[in-house]
Amino acid sequence: MHSPASTSSPIIRRATPADAATLAAFAEAAFADTFAADNTPQDMAAYLAEAFGEAKQREELADRSRIVLLAERDGELAGYAMLNDAATPDGATSVELTNSIEIARLYSGRRWIGTGVGATLMQHCLDLAASRGREWIWLGVWERNARAIAFYSRWGFNDIGSQSFQLGADRQTDRIMARHIATQE
Repeated sequence: MHSPASTSSPIIRRATPADAATLAAFAEAAFADTFAADNTPQDMAAYLAEAFGEAKQREELADRSRIVLLAERDGELAGYAMLNDAATPDGATSVELTNSIEIARLYSGRRWIGTGVGATLMQHCLDLAASRGREWIWLGVWERNARAIAFYSRWGFNDIGSQSFQLGADRQTDRIMARHIATQE
């Protein structure tokens, strides 16, 4: 079996229940790498215990409204995206997001940031939304995550409001960003 070179595009595939343990470890590490420096250890521990773990990932993988895409490079998990086909944001103020799909998570592993993993995952998310006939794709991003906000802006997402995000005992504010799928062409 040929293993792609690290300069090649990541291979994207849909996750299965057999991926639950690997995904749980990767997802927890990616979240911690992204947010631990800006949050208390107590809030991080509480959130990680609630949001991740093999049983939680298995439950999410079994949920028909969720689609989890894995990006693999050099035979290892390099990133993932989770789309939620049943969610609508509470705080969208400038756009009515009818017929939409949410990017609930999009992460690259620390060593893969800047190598095209996130871009490849984003393109697959947009293609999937279009193939399902969705008009809008949206996401929530922590207002203090400037790198992610810049990434989403480059992909044509616009800030349309805010919503709360509970990280342990800390109520934080996520910006809601969305783009119309028709602009993909």
